[in-house]
Amino acid sequence: MKIFYAVQATGNGHIARAIELMPYLQQYGEVDIFLSGSNSNLKVPLPVKYKSNGVSLFYGNRGGLDYLKMLRNFSPLQTITTARDLPVEKYDIVLNDFECITSLACKFKNVPSVNFGHQASFLSANTPRPQKKDLIGELVLKNYATANKYIGLHFDQYDDFIYSPVLKEKILNAEAEDQGYITVYLSHYSDEFVISKLKNIPDLRFEVFSKKVSSRTENGNVTLIPIDNDAFVESMTHCTGVITGAGFETPAEALYLGKKLMCLPIKGQYEQLCNAAALQKFNVPVLNNMDDQFVNEVSNWMNTKNISKLVITNSTESIVSKVIETALSIRKEENISEYSFSGYPAFKY
Repeated sequence: MKIFYAVQATGNGHIARAIELMPYLQQYGEVDIFLSGSNSNLKVPLPVKYKSNGVSLFYGNRGGLDYLKMLRNFSPLQTITTARDLPVEKYDIVLNDFECITSLACKFKNVPSVNFGHQASFLSANTPRPQKKDLIGELVLKNYATANKYIGLHFDQYDDFIYSPVLKEKILNAEAEDQGYITVYLSHYSDEFVISKLKNIPDLRFEVFSKKVSSRTENGNVTLIPIDNDAFVESMTHCTGVITGAGFETPAEALYLGKKLMCLPIKGQYEQLCNAAALQKFNVPVLNNMDDQFVNEVSNWMNTKNISKLVITNSTESIVSKVIETALSIRKEENISEYSFSGYPAFKY
């Protein structure tokens, strides 16, 4: 079976998840990756066959989005051209992790697909939202990457099509310890700004993951570390707590390890505000920014009990099995009773 898997590369979380999913997907056939986006910092040990700059998110230095840079890097004509050239029709299954070009290509060519990932969970009205909903944000979450079927991932099973987070195997098997430092990953702030705030808390040690350094760099009570999957897992496994954005993968890993967790959502990023609403149910403090109260907020956080721990109820293998089952069910609904391809037998229903 030939599987097309579109992976969003506007951050590191989608790629980290794809790395974990790949061995399970490859049990079902040959997998080709479409990597869309231009600002991930992770190495990509994946079978990438197609690449595009896609629609990327860029951040400023003080916790918000850089809309001007996003606009400069977006080409509607190039997006349409890439979608028309993308050969989704040559694949038996199309999986889409919140990627708009693949969604458009499937529309152009009438090819069924499954939207599989965290953003798919927002198709449910039961998935947590902030008190004040954002109309544009809701439209983006529900229409940016449409598909025939949806399989969502979230902190809890808010609906019958939503499953547990896909965590790194090293996290699942880790023996968590507390070695007395804080792991920090705040890609939407500059290193200089983060360091200036953390130096005001000299009694604590911080390991800050940075896209700017190429080797470990000491700066007072702050150690800057290059972004790397293994190094990040090592740091989180042995830290006291984690300070990060309100994304999905990193908070899920911290919750699973039972670490203290503090989140600063990206300003103007509606999905992160939704995640923040969900995280508050785990007793996670959510800050709007790193202002003059940040030192006191961290002090209060360190004196509280650990957050509620995340419980994984679905294995990665079972989630992938459900995704493949869902993708094949679309074929039935489309009355595609038999298909074949070079090197593999035909599937029959």
